[in-house]
Order: sequence, then C-alpha cells, then structure tokens
Amino acid sequence: MKLKNILMVAILGLFGHVAISQEGLPVYADYLTDNYYLIHPSMAGVANCSKVRLTARQQWFGHEDAPKLMTLSLNGRIGESQSAIGGILYTDKNGYHSQNGAYVTYAHHLMFSRNPVDLNMLSFGLSVGFIQYKLDETDFLFDGPDNIIEGIVQSETNMNIDFGFSYHYLDYYLHGTAKNLLENSGINNDLQITSNLRRYLLSAGGVFSKYGSEWSYEPSIMFMYKDGTGESSIDFNAKAYKQMDFGSLWAGLSYRRSLDGAQYINGSNNVRSQKLQNITPIIGVNYNQFMFAYNYTHQTNPVVFTNGGFHQFTLGYNFNCRREKYDCNCPAVN
Repeated sequence: MKLKNILMVAILGLFGHVAISQEGLPVYADYLTDNYYLIHPSMAGVANCSKVRLTARQQWFGHEDAPKLMTLSLNGRIGESQSAIGGILYTDKNGYHSQNGAYVTYAHHLMFSRNPVDLNMLSFGLSVGFIQYKLDETDFLFDGPDNIIEGIVQSETNMNIDFGFSYHYLDYYLHGTAKNLLENSGINNDLQITSNLRRYLLSAGGVFSKYGSEWSYEPSIMFMYKDGTGESSIDFNAKAYKQMDFGSLWAGLSYRRSLDGAQYINGSNNVRSQKLQNITPIIGVNYNQFMFAYNYTHQTNPVVFTNGGFHQFTLGYNFNCRREKYDCNCPAVN
C-alpha cells in the first residue's frame, strides 16, 4: 500500500478524533471520570459538592506536534438555591492548529419529588464560550512565496453557545446537549463546512447494586451527531465502583465506534472500508475529597497513523460539600 494512501486513510480514520479538536472543546472519554460537566452544561452544580477538575491529554508520545489538550473546570451550587454556575478553560493544540477557549455556565435544577430522599430532578444548563483559533503558517513557505499562504500566524476569536438538559430519576439519568449553536467559522470562513460546527449529544445510563453491597455497576451509552458533516458515533460504557473507608475505587471500559466509514485501497487494489473504533480503559480513586483518574485510548482500526495511544490524567477536588440526601446509587449526584 502506498504511503500516500496510508496517510489519507489514517487522516480519514482519525477524523472523529482529530477534526473535532478544532470545533470547540473536544469530546473524548474524559466525561466518564466524574466529569460530565465537560460535555453537558446542565450537570453544573448537580452534585452535593462543588467540583474542580483538571485534565491533561497527550496523543502519540514521541511524535512532534502531536495533539494535546488541557482543561480546567469548576462548578457548584449558588448557596442553598436551585441555581448553579460553572466555568471551563481549555487549550487544545493539533499540529499547526491550536485553540484556546473559555466557557461560563448557568444551570438550574428543578425538583419534582415530594421527598428529597427520592431523586427526581430536571436540570437545564446554558454555556457561553469564547474560542480563539490559530493557524501557524510560518513554516509553510519552504518552497518560496505562495499567493494563498500568507506565512503568518492567523488568529480569529468567535463566540458560541451550548445548551442542554439532564433528568435524574432514582438510579437512572438522561442527558441531552446541543453544542456550538451559533455559526462559528474560525479561521476557515471561506469553507462552508466549517461554519456549521453543531454537535448533538445524548447520554443515558443507570447504576445498579445489591442491597448492602460495597459494589455497584454503571452501564451507559452516549450518541454523538455532527450536523455539518452528517457523521455520528456511539459510546458503550461500563463502570464498576467499590466503596472503601476512605472513599471509593472504580474502573471502567468505553468503546467508541463511528457509524460512518472511510474507504481505502489495500495492497491487492481492493477497495475496503474502515470505521473509527476506540477502546478506552479507565481507572480512578476517590480519596476523601480528592479524585484521581487515568484513561488510555487505543485505536483498533486496521490502518492508523501510529500504534501509540492517547493518555489522559484527571485530578479533582470536591469542596463545600453538603450531606448526601438522596437514597440512590447516583455517584454523579451524591
């Protein structure tokens, strides 16, 4: 198989991972590390504690200018009210492209249960963000002047909006979010495909355990659809928790599969198709008010850019904690 074909397939196969890094805050598996607020604004302040989460993600160790992402998020209730606020800062670099962003969030939580012990809550969240896109063209002019390439660092700042809802009922939950509702062309405003960066996310799951058991189990799914390109993918997730004297230990496994494929020609000149497939094991510990998690994403596609995976670390701290008042297996809330 020619090198040109290999690179083209690798780029297309990685589209779900690499391309989204230039569409606002990327959507990876880090939401499973007690970090749903990163993708669903309605989850701001839903827990009985205020939360700080710091993530660092590095792809393809050993490769120059490999994609890397850092996020810092904070969210919590406003006093004893049903309202909450949150904020996210992030920086995302992918080769010659990079972006820095900041979001502020307001969320409101409506209780429908007659007794607060029985969780029945509907939440709404709205995030407003400012994103600065950059394209470094300073190394592009290695063959001399070009009428298209300016040879400078191009920069553009845009605003966008995310809106979503969450519904928690006893041990079950449902989240829906529309991201990048406004047209946001970044630095590529001559391309129609980049002006529609809307993404729709839908998550659902539940937590199960036997009465009195130290173990609980949480299966969940997440569906993602990109409006501009018509691409879609789905995550199948499973987590297990073990309660300890100091907090809890937990581990999980996520499988992401694209519902769209890219065709390529193999060595026998046969046309084949592959779809983005990722497997992400996750481990974590909650120690008193601190949280640490690690996840590693491995691509299972037949043609990839490199065999190296994606490493991500998450550090967290909970503060202003209130009494756990809901009688449910709901680690994201209690």
